[in-house]
Amino acid sequence: MREWRTWPRQIARGWRRSLQFRTIVITVALSAVALSATGAFVSTSISNDLFNSRLDQVLIESKRAATSAQTIFDSSDVTGQAASLSLQNSVQNAITASTSSRLVALYVTPGSETGPNSAISFSALKLVDVISPELRKQVSSGSDDQSQYWQSVSLRDGQNAVPGIVVGTPLFVPGAGEYELYLGYDLAEADRTLVFVQQTLLLAALALSLLIGVIAWVVVRLVVEPIRVAAETSAKLAAGELEVRIPEKGDDVITTLARSFNGMADSIQSQITQLADLSRVQQRFVSDVSHELRTPLTTIRLAGDVLFDQRESFPPATSRTAELLHTQTERFELLLSDLLEISRFDAGSAELETEPTSLVYLVEDSIDEMSQLALQAGSELRLVALGGYFEADIDARRIRRIVRNLLGNAIEHGEGRPIVVSIDSTASAVALAVRDYGIGMTPEAASRVFDRFWRADPSRKRTIGGTGLGLAISLEDAVLHGGELELWSEPGAGSCFRLTLPRLKGRPIGVSPLPLPPLDADGEAQTHNAFDEQAFNGETS
Repeated sequence: MREWRTWPRQIARGWRRSLQFRTIVITVALSAVALSATGAFVSTSISNDLFNSRLDQVLIESKRAATSAQTIFDSSDVTGQAASLSLQNSVQNAITASTSSRLVALYVTPGSETGPNSAISFSALKLVDVISPELRKQVSSGSDDQSQYWQSVSLRDGQNAVPGIVVGTPLFVPGAGEYELYLGYDLAEADRTLVFVQQTLLLAALALSLLIGVIAWVVVRLVVEPIRVAAETSAKLAAGELEVRIPEKGDDVITTLARSFNGMADSIQSQITQLADLSRVQQRFVSDVSHELRTPLTTIRLAGDVLFDQRESFPPATSRTAELLHTQTERFELLLSDLLEISRFDAGSAELETEPTSLVYLVEDSIDEMSQLALQAGSELRLVALGGYFEADIDARRIRRIVRNLLGNAIEHGEGRPIVVSIDSTASAVALAVRDYGIGMTPEAASRVFDRFWRADPSRKRTIGGTGLGLAISLEDAVLHGGELELWSEPGAGSCFRLTLPRLKGRPIGVSPLPLPPLDADGEAQTHNAFDEQAFNGETS
């Protein structure tokens, strides 16, 4: 029963996925329709021919029987009951000898004159109920004794009903008036012939449909098989198996397609190999340069620290130079660290060191670190923890780096307005959102905000010495966790970065606990009112 129930789904799946199955089904279905129409036409034609042939034969026999009966009536000159019975027997014998029908009826026409021969009438029992009043009316109103009228009827053959024909002919009996002769003929033999022909046509149609299906399967397989091989080869190429090729056999169109496809695959493999080699060279170059620069940078850093510590004893210009050297050395060191981290992501060697961590406590530490920078920029950092006190399996170092990058970006573009960090969680995910109410970004800028070294406004002064790699690294860290880092931004309405992480490593995150766009996406006034109300309710920290 279970297998029967799955058949409709399997057929529907096969119809969607298999070109060969669809082609065979359509071919067989259209062939069946054509064969059915042809069979119906042939069956109807044969049925009409059989009926007309039998009707012509019946009319001839009926005419011959009526002529024989009329001849006997015309030559008779008898009176009395005994003579009438003898005449009746003679008429019956003559009719029986002239036709194959044994269903004979002779009736006096209603309203005809009576005479000594008026007692001549008889009827077969099977004809009593099948002669309709309409047929009797036609026969009784016949113009002469040469007229014939017929009607299709259903005759009883035991318990079964068989098709038949009743033929009526008007007769004139001297001394008795007008009579009506009816002869019944069954069409059982013609009906059996028609049934045999229909069964033969049906079996032939089924056999021909099956044969057409087999032929279609063979032909479609010859055409579809190379396409299927090409599709599988394309899928393998897309999966990274650059060595696979389509077999080339013969000189037909399919072989030409295979040859062109293989040439394209060779070109793609060559270009991908060159790009991969170039990428490995670039990654190694970045990694090697970053490592090689660490030693001189350490020396410069030590010398710079010495000069920075003694800047008070230097002239003002030299003191300012020592401060600039110290600041740029720190930025250079951050840049090298980010380049090393990027090279690890590019090489696929970045690894997670997860442990159960409360996202709220981690964000609180990051806010404490960034609070002085926020105050210098005139922004207030607010934390709204709706449901994030549950622990999640995360790499605390990487998530702390994401939070610092997002906070730094919000402080940089927040225009001195409040910055709200929201945290919420579900059974499968935890999320944080950093919302600022600064200048915002256009859709074009928002689509490139995670690109390396890209800045929305290159002319804008940096208040925080970023390297231009912070958001790119943050996105890589989020993806490494199996999470998402998304952005909503509108010019004049600010921006909102949302980080969503799975609660357990390797599990799907489902729907993010925090909405994006944020609920206060309509403007600053609504946002401030909402968060002031939360602050009064004790929901901020």
